[in-house]
Amino acid sequence: MTRNLRPYDSVLDTIGWTPLIRLNRITRGIRTPVYGKADFFNPGGSVKDRIGMPIIEQAERDGSLRPGGTIVEGTSGNTGVGLAIAAALKGYKCIFTMPDKMSQEKVRLLKAFGAEVIITPTAVGPDHPDNYVVMAKRIAEETPNAILANQFYNQANTNAHYATTGPELWEQSEGRITHFVAAAGTGGTITGVGRYLKEKNPDIKIICGDPQGSILAELWRSKGTHKIDGAPYKVEGIGQDKLPSTLDLSVIDDYRSVSDRDAFSMARRLTREEGLFVGGSAGLITHIALQVAREIDTPDAFVVTFLCDTGERYLSKLYNDEWMRENQLLEPDRVTLGDLLEHKVASAPAAVVSAAQGQQVRQVLGLMRLHDVSLLPVLDGGRCVGSVTEYALTQRGLESSRFLDAVVGEVMDEPFPVVDAGQPVESVQKVLSKATPAVLVTSGDAIVGIVTRSDMLAYLMHR
Repeated sequence: MTRNLRPYDSVLDTIGWTPLIRLNRITRGIRTPVYGKADFFNPGGSVKDRIGMPIIEQAERDGSLRPGGTIVEGTSGNTGVGLAIAAALKGYKCIFTMPDKMSQEKVRLLKAFGAEVIITPTAVGPDHPDNYVVMAKRIAEETPNAILANQFYNQANTNAHYATTGPELWEQSEGRITHFVAAAGTGGTITGVGRYLKEKNPDIKIICGDPQGSILAELWRSKGTHKIDGAPYKVEGIGQDKLPSTLDLSVIDDYRSVSDRDAFSMARRLTREEGLFVGGSAGLITHIALQVAREIDTPDAFVVTFLCDTGERYLSKLYNDEWMRENQLLEPDRVTLGDLLEHKVASAPAAVVSAAQGQQVRQVLGLMRLHDVSLLPVLDGGRCVGSVTEYALTQRGLESSRFLDAVVGEVMDEPFPVVDAGQPVESVQKVLSKATPAVLVTSGDAIVGIVTRSDMLAYLMHR
């Protein structure tokens, strides 16, 4: 390895030349090789480190940013970090506006670099005065010796990726790259990289991912002819409710939309199966990269997914099971009927209490009172042949006391359904009804328990 052989003059020299890593476990069963461009290796933990210094240096060259000045930007967090790192070495102040859906980790990180952070509402339109981009523009205009970094309309953003990320991918893949999969927030990465790679080989496919709720994918599909309203989504840093000029839709060969659930699920898989601790945008992009790899199905292709930022920015969100459950984004744990039986209340009998066909009704009602149950299966040689309920027996007993001396085999109802203990709880949820108040649970050939409507309700309430 020749990496880091000599000292660097500053942390800025460590930006770029991030590793390209083959994905081995999440690609099991896929013949097409998939690689991840791990831009979370940058010192600020994201791809946005690449654009901080180029934006500042361009403003210095054109005279809009002078010593002691202030850099203002509307950011989802990562661009702010990239700017803050460069500003710290250059001696500039920073003011950042951020939508309130962004993680607290990002807010605290920006403040750690000395930046002022202003939180704005997410649920406003792109032209609303409280929109984070609009507010940043106003602050820059009102602050003496301040510039707006303007990442959504600043071509220094796109040019930085054309000059660095694109050439790195071409060299690291030895010119074998066939598909580049990324996503667009500003669009600087996919536009800059896409332009460079297509100059090298026009056959390379550039594929963009979009969160469901963003307008960009539909704009691309309709070639900008449809007026589209966006919808809220949870993935941070990508997608838009307005088309930025740093995104060149003509570079893109395919645009695909992905749900928050699929994006976050893949991010967690990358962390747990590949050891790559990434954010939700990387999960979204990789979800698409695997789709593409399956579709082309050839070991001769070379698919690259983009791993945009570190998962440390999302410990309170996508890596927080409680937050994921609150937002209906976590697949529920698979609870079996056997699990439910194990967690029934302590007062429930350990074994299945049952009646026999030859018992009298009065004996069975006494058995129910003894064990504090309201229904019983009727068993014959370990096989359920019928059922009785306290309600039905009591009603008929009140109508005629002779009924109490009847034998169960003459008055019993239909047998309870029998279900294997390995079946998920949800499989019997709809089976349980007034007509079917319980199911018997078996393991092998033996009846090991009973699940009633009350048991199911208790489970659902606890969950």
